[in-house]
Amino acid sequence: MPSPLISVVLPAYDQQKQLPECLDSLLAQSFRDFEVVVVADRSPDTPAGTADAYAARHPRVSVLHLDAAVGVGVARNAGAARATGEYLLFLDADHLMPRDGLQALADRLDRTGPLDVLLFGHTRRHGGRDWPGGAEAALAEAGPEVFGPLERPDVVGAPPLIWDRLVRREHWRAQGLAFPDGRYEEVPVVHAALLTARRIAALPRACVQLRRRETVHPTGSPGSSVFDVFDQYERSFALLDGLPDADAVRDALFVRMIRHYLFVFDLAGCVARAERPQFFHRAADHHRRFQPPGHRRPGGREGVKFSLLAGGAYPAFEMAKLSHIAKGTLTGSARRRAAV
Repeated sequence: MPSPLISVVLPAYDQQKQLPECLDSLLAQSFRDFEVVVVADRSPDTPAGTADAYAARHPRVSVLHLDAAVGVGVARNAGAARATGEYLLFLDADHLMPRDGLQALADRLDRTGPLDVLLFGHTRRHGGRDWPGGAEAALAEAGPEVFGPLERPDVVGAPPLIWDRLVRREHWRAQGLAFPDGRYEEVPVVHAALLTARRIAALPRACVQLRRRETVHPTGSPGSSVFDVFDQYERSFALLDGLPDADAVRDALFVRMIRHYLFVFDLAGCVARAERPQFFHRAADHHRRFQPPGHRRPGGREGVKFSLLAGGAYPAFEMAKLSHIAKGTLTGSARRRAAV
């Protein structure tokens, strides 16, 4: 049996009981040259029976059972190793695809020829509305041509999500890509896939919808914590040291890192109150270590936050945030719209 064009790797973590809808949206695709590899570990949030029931009814679905609770990163690695498709698409149980989503990706590949990475858009559903993801401008500006990462630093500065892109399986294998332990495991993998790619293209349309209530990490490996985000960006910046002309993307990666830290810091319930000073000062240390020469801070309120972080001014940062909330300018809807 010939290998499919696309392998969808789907860890079966399902805290919100959304896995059946995700699988239904995949099986309803107008494009049929794909497989779904569901990875079921021993986590209490993994409905292995649901996955097995789908596999029994649908030949495109297979289930890989793991003997321990391993976390989403290890589960994705195992699924990627099992996959047989030319391209890998990593999804989670809280994702949906429009009926023509895979067809749109296949059509773009027909126009570009083989790619190492194909970027596409996504939306986030909350409160009955769809909010755009954080990479729309970069996708639109990329245009129809194939490019390399140094030609479009803005794509390196886009939110580091693994589920809004296809990665060629041969590129994945040749570069030895794998998700590390801990939370935010997508960060170094996304950057490694981009920075080592020769052929990248963009599709400026939403092909995936995220139905998570808030942007929180679904399931880390045992012992993981919110502080893992610092280790993940350490890995990303280490990649630059071995790349020629890496300065072309260094500033974009730096801005993305600081935006990510500030987003995690501001997200309700993400950083415990007792841990906030430590998290802030870890972020400030990275600001000092990784700030590129000639970096210019963003304007407006974001620039103020960058400045306070650069100076390690934790009390002033918290006071500024409280003042902003008191003025009613940081609404709940604005926070939900904010992209990583």
